[in-house]
Amino acid sequence: MNRMNPALAAALSNPAIWRGGDCAPEPDALPSGFPALDAVLPGRGWPEAALTEIVLEREGIGEIRLMLPALARLQAQGHDVVWIAPPHVPYAPALAGAGLDLERLLVVHCRSPADQLWAYEQALRAPECGAAFAWLGPHDDRVPRRLAVAAREGRTWGVLWRRPGQRTIAVTASLRLALASREGRLAVRVLKRRGGDLGRPVFVDVDAGGSGRLPFLAGG
Repeated sequence: MNRMNPALAAALSNPAIWRGGDCAPEPDALPSGFPALDAVLPGRGWPEAALTEIVLEREGIGEIRLMLPALARLQAQGHDVVWIAPPHVPYAPALAGAGLDLERLLVVHCRSPADQLWAYEQALRAPECGAAFAWLGPHDDRVPRRLAVAAREGRTWGVLWRRPGQRTIAVTASLRLALASREGRLAVRVLKRRGGDLGRPVFVDVDAGGSGRLPFLAGG
């Protein structure tokens, strides 16, 4: 068996260096609260100061519950959470029961797609904002690049939600996931990450230890 040169081994152990077949390190990562998911995410958590794009098979499968532990952690650190144009009315008792501070949750409804984009970019750049989620409508392909810059400069965890049937843009977000419901659990498929491909989905029980109440009321 060939032994690696000690100098090369020392260089490869640097956390700033990653191999193409491995999951890349992420210096600013926020634990998701689900160990199985963290194990396949760069830095073992949601990438802060970057965009995450999430593609939904259908709505109401536990996608928001997947985010709640990380959001509660951010609020406990003194950060605000901003949701831009959510498709349904947030159900406050479920969010509070999951540990969210409702006074630090800002829900923004906009008159037009242009207003949505402006509000989201401002949230990503705001120093007090720890996480900014947006459910944007159709837009120019150059828009997500601007948003990625805003997230990086504001050091904010940004999430772009792609509703069922909505076109996705693969070139901007550093992390892209597809979510589907499988046998009572959430199947998380990694579509893009810095590092090697992941052939199989990760299964997450988002209701473990929780009340199971939906954080959205349909029809909002």
